[in-house]
Amino acid sequence: MIFDAARAAASQLFTPAFRGAFFKSLGLTLLLLAGLWIAFKELFEVFAMPWLDALLPGLPAWAGWLGVLAAVTAGIGLALALALLIAPITAVVAGLFLDDVAEAVETVSYPQDPPGEAVPLVPAIWMSLKFFGVVVLANLAALLLLLVPGVNLVIFFVVNAYLLGREFFEFAAMRFRSEAEAKALRRHHAGTIFLAGFLIAAFLAVPLLNLLTPLFAAAMMVHLHKMISARQSTA
Repeated sequence: MIFDAARAAASQLFTPAFRGAFFKSLGLTLLLLAGLWIAFKELFEVFAMPWLDALLPGLPAWAGWLGVLAAVTAGIGLALALALLIAPITAVVAGLFLDDVAEAVETVSYPQDPPGEAVPLVPAIWMSLKFFGVVVLANLAALLLLLVPGVNLVIFFVVNAYLLGREFFEFAAMRFRSEAEAKALRRHHAGTIFLAGFLIAAFLAVPLLNLLTPLFAAAMMVHLHKMISARQSTA
């Protein structure tokens, strides 16, 4: 069931029905990443550069390479920070465009079923912002274990599998159910949704491809919700 949902979602990523959601999702994700890069760069220049400028004149001439090393280190740090924030950014983007993706999936793959209802914009944004904070904190905790071989990678996948799987599934379910019902359904199928979240986390871990994570995850969870609902109705 999980692989069927993932395969169906992947096959629809570049179809005409998904094109509008694709460009909006990709554009906003890139815009947010660019904004964060500029913000981090400005913070470094405002707070770190004056300190370096004051320190370097007091050092021997041969130590001028410290400024270059600091700049390179800062660049690497900025890149790592953006990599860390890709997961929560995908959640925010999904909160804004999940309904576009869900509608496309339902229209193309389930035309015989009643269409879902869009989650109201304000609750969707609020839930996405709360989730943004949770994912940032979880990934920061994983980053702290970077020096422990293997542990950080495992925690990255476990944390993001749980959080991304939970968030995207509940969004998909809430098109047809109340928030309380969506949460109850997610808890009842927690194992399946957690394993599905690993596929989203794996998608997220691939450079460039991870920019499509909101589109893939939303489509996959719409399919998974449909499959779970159909299985329940026949049980």
